[in-house]
Amino acid sequence: MLFQTPTQFAVLALVLLAGWFFGLASSSGGKKWKQRFRDEEAAHKAYRTEVANDLKTRDARLHEVEVERDRLLKERPTATTATTTAAAATAGAASTGSGSGFFGWGRDNLSRIRGIDADLEHVLNERGLKTYRSIENLTEADERALEDDLRLRPGTIDHERWRQQAAMLREGHDDDHRSRWG
Repeated sequence: MLFQTPTQFAVLALVLLAGWFFGLASSSGGKKWKQRFRDEEAAHKAYRTEVANDLKTRDARLHEVEVERDRLLKERPTATTATTTAAAATAGAASTGSGSGFFGWGRDNLSRIRGIDADLEHVLNERGLKTYRSIENLTEADERALEDDLRLRPGTIDHERWRQQAAMLREGHDDDHRSRWG
């Protein structure tokens, strides 16, 4: 044991007490740390305010976009009927596809049609045939031109009944399609 006599314990207590007084006398009383805390608190409050303002701006922009979307959806049926009548007037326009969509969305999986593999589907998509409806709307002249373009055997599209398969798949008759051409 380090301390054995009462005098040694008294000296230890005096040294600890003197160290404590010396520490109090030499410190700034925590003013420096209190100031740092206040500064950090103010910076955090400013950040929270900035984030809240950003969220309000984003919410306002989101509301504007939703209002615009709703307006466009209301106008869509009239635009669709005008497009349909224009497509009916020009028979060749039907082969270009009806909806390429944003980033290629709005396409159908054409490789489900027997006779169209993934590579051929990619080529058809590049030529604007992206949906079942666009395959279904091909005319005989379009079929011949497409067969020549793709170097397919003449009559392949008609023989494999791409238009009938596309119609069944577009209408959602997957089971019938699988049983007939699966």
